Amino acid sequence: MDKKIVIDGIFVTSNPINPIVKGCMVIENNLITYLGEDIPEPLEQYDEVISGKNKLYMPGLVNTHGHAAMSLLRGYGDDLALQVWLQEKMWPMEAKFTSKDVHWGTSLSILEMLKGGTTTFVDMYDHMDQVAQAVEQSGIRGCLTRGVIGLCPTEVQDQKLKEAAKFAVDWNGKANGRITTMIAPHAPYTCPPDYIEKLVAVSQDLNLPIHTHMSETLREVEQNVADYGLRPVAHLEKLGVFNRPTLLAHAVHLTDEEIAILAKYDVRVSHNPGSNLKLASGVARVPELLAAGVKVSLGTDGAASNNNLDMFEEMRLAALIHKGVSGDPVAVPATEALMMGTHIGAASIWLNDVGQLQVGKKADIVALDLDQPHFLPRTDYISHIVYSASAHDVVDVMVDGQWLIRNRECLTIDEEKVKREFELCFERLTQ
Repeated sequence: MDKKIVIDGIFVTSNPINPIVKGCMVIENNLITYLGEDIPEPLEQYDEVISGKNKLYMPGLVNTHGHAAMSLLRGYGDDLALQVWLQEKMWPMEAKFTSKDVHWGTSLSILEMLKGGTTTFVDMYDHMDQVAQAVEQSGIRGCLTRGVIGLCPTEVQDQKLKEAAKFAVDWNGKANGRITTMIAPHAPYTCPPDYIEKLVAVSQDLNLPIHTHMSETLREVEQNVADYGLRPVAHLEKLGVFNRPTLLAHAVHLTDEEIAILAKYDVRVSHNPGSNLKLASGVARVPELLAAGVKVSLGTDGAASNNNLDMFEEMRLAALIHKGVSGDPVAVPATEALMMGTHIGAASIWLNDVGQLQVGKKADIVALDLDQPHFLPRTDYISHIVYSASAHDVVDVMVDGQWLIRNRECLTIDEEKVKREFELCFERLTQ
């Protein structure tokens, strides 16, 4: 059914040329068809007329790396080094996860993300059919991939590869195009070289991007040199990974030469400042990556290593920590951080029709409550979004032209049921 909506308000476009528009936006079905100062038609021509008084409208946030079901492990293993955290806390508990656990863990994370203004997220995990079903039911946008760890017998490797390929084919383009898929070797240190090459071949055959963790810790880089004689960037380049469209999670420990290689292949990087700080993995060289022309987006990582999915927090961290580390107050300006969390994030996962409030783009829109002390005085809305706002300021969320959150209430998810089922899953896992 065709539907035409007009919103009267203040709009942060995530377009550096025209960042703030005071006027109105017209949405027809799932597209933005007008954004300007005047209402182009009489109000009676619209199915819904919305006053944006005391609201600030911005593009939906794009979370380019995470493991949604790991909400079940939030607070379960804190203040540990990455390998200890993984091997002694995460992996033993994750081995117990059933498809039901993944469904409800993911559902809780989607609820948290939507209520916090995230309209698109990347997920790498197992039982991915459950993740895709949760995405389809909730109305959020998801770029999904079955993460594959290759530290197992050959027959198990082959089974995982088949699962990853089948999932990617079955779900790519589903949910009215809200679901896209990728191929995901978990990391160079968890996948033998010949297995990565097989996954690259599947990516080529299916014409899908690759998503992997890389150079998250210094220990990981040193281990890669010890095992294969190469640092991870040269290792993945040699295996043909970068011949495919590639999104790297973390990429904390990079040399100048490695940054140049990533730029050469147009490899995208998901910067996860909160997770990297919490696990003491280090601080990625984001200013240098940006200067080289690498697309750098933002991700929360899983709720076990963050411990929330608040993309406003990631934008603020990205803007602050690089100032502190570099001594340069303009290392990552607020405008850059906002773009990293919105349209650069979308472009990093090959979604070119979301991430900006702009005519012809998909209507993925978030409204913030401006009637709060921390938004006064109304000097610079972009500054306020990055340095003052949080997920709790979100009041309305639209994805693909459909309202999913109105007045902080989720319209597509039974919040109480999700929380109840989630708690039951956690209780069973910890018995």
